Amino acid sequence: MLSALPHSHPHGQHVLDFCRDVPKSEMHLHIEGTLEPELVFELAKRNGVATHLPTVEDMKRALDFKNLQQFLDLYYAACSCLLHEQDFFDMTWAYCVKASSQNVRHAEIFFDPQTHTERGVAFSVVITGISRALEQAKRELGMTSALIMCFLKHLSGDDSIRTLEESLPFKDHITAVGLDSTEIGNPPSKFKAVYDLARAEPYNYRCVSHCGEEGPRGDYTEETIIGDMWKTLELLKVERIDHGIQSLRSPELIKHLSEKRIPLTVCPFSNVRLRAVDKLEDHPLKKMMDSGLLVSINSDDPAYFGGYCGDNYLGVALALQLGLADMAELAANSWESSFLPAVAKGARIGDVAQVAERYAKTEEERSGVEKVLERGKRIGAVAIAN
Repeated sequence: MLSALPHSHPHGQHVLDFCRDVPKSEMHLHIEGTLEPELVFELAKRNGVATHLPTVEDMKRALDFKNLQQFLDLYYAACSCLLHEQDFFDMTWAYCVKASSQNVRHAEIFFDPQTHTERGVAFSVVITGISRALEQAKRELGMTSALIMCFLKHLSGDDSIRTLEESLPFKDHITAVGLDSTEIGNPPSKFKAVYDLARAEPYNYRCVSHCGEEGPRGDYTEETIIGDMWKTLELLKVERIDHGIQSLRSPELIKHLSEKRIPLTVCPFSNVRLRAVDKLEDHPLKKMMDSGLLVSINSDDPAYFGGYCGDNYLGVALALQLGLADMAELAANSWESSFLPAVAKGARIGDVAQVAERYAKTEEERSGVEKVLERGKRIGAVAIAN
């Protein structure tokens, strides 16, 4: 996607250099969505699995999907090559290496156990392979992480409860639960029971959920979309909304999200590739920022959407002509939105300010850096006081 954008920035090359160098936290990343075509075929060959497409080039051509469901069909087909602990390790390690190269220093990663247990792959195989790679990433790359176990919206509430129960022996590896897969026809009320269980003893998981990604079509009206977003907050009691770009349709919802500082993990390239937004230049990210929403930049399923986290930073800076202050705010948002302890958030936001200070050239840019620095100090000070 970057190749279709201008190569120079109206505010100067230093903005793009900052986007590359700034330490980032990524909170909307599906580990199965990092399976690059080459790795799919490598794993399929290793495991004797027939691929759904004959060549790597055919799979790359198939990435021109028209909607969320077409993407999901391709996504689940690629997952069929994941059978053994080493497969999950290799997939996760490949992501960590790539993300680290783009200065992602912390990642809160979704994984979809139901996608694998439905195929007869044990829960333990999935989480052990992923966790082993994340531990190695911390040791060798200095990259920290957390795991978010997602329930699939298109499956039943009872299925999600069974998956929750399977997670109990591994609960120390899991920070939160989430919901993904298709929104249409799968209201939040379907998962209230599992969220109530997940939040309580013995799990004590934190809660997030995908919602507000797709716009109106057919019976999926604007009223339904906004209603589902409210129900996600009220019934599921989530601390963070994944996507949430449709929140701009409701001033009342914007006010609530802004006042409560509820983070929205936005995925610009994904929104364009899945046709939620026509083109990157039309993305509502800046409008969301100007509305006071706590938004961050994330890659979602980078193997399918044309770029990893750092690529998304560069893409929105170019397409929306965002300046250094805007990009520093977004990087700081990524840390504030994380599940890290407040002291660590404050320190990492301070790191963002330090990098931004090196690149700031104008009074406006220096003022933006000062705001980021003060935010980091405030978050850290509140944590210490408590």
